[in-house]
Amino acid sequence: MFGLFFASFVVERLHNVALFDQSQRALSPTIGMLNTLFLVSGSYFVVLAVDAAKRAARRRVIGCLALALACAVAFSIAKLFEYGDKFRHGLSPATNDFFTYYFILTGLHFLHVLIAIIVTIVLMRMSRKTDFSPRYMVILESGASYWHMVDLLWVVLFPLVYLVR
Repeated sequence: MFGLFFASFVVERLHNVALFDQSQRALSPTIGMLNTLFLVSGSYFVVLAVDAAKRAARRRVIGCLALALACAVAFSIAKLFEYGDKFRHGLSPATNDFFTYYFILTGLHFLHVLIAIIVTIVLMRMSRKTDFSPRYMVILESGASYWHMVDLLWVVLFPLVYLVR
């Protein structure tokens, strides 16, 4: 799904280079980079949580997942401020094709971040009660894979929407 949206964005950009370049100037690469740091850091903490689970270090698993959760929440807060700023300046999905793509792409990604928050909370709760069985490890590693997928999508989305001219 994201691959199709990314390809569609690139094709539309090729047809409206001036509009996309002008509209892109309303975005903050600084906020985009900050959000990249939040997500990459969150993924790092998830990796540490999986490693700690392999050693049955319960407190470390929970602590690392809590740090990943904090990163996802920080991303969400920054994204909400960014959206608020756009709307205050009269920019919405109806403004032009660029902002339609911007809000759809970043909005879908944001939805996946919110799901990652829920997944992380579930993993934290499970980590409090688990015996670190193979079944738990599959669940934890699946959650970690989801986190990394969300992170990877942003690593493509950020330069595509915020930086590429």
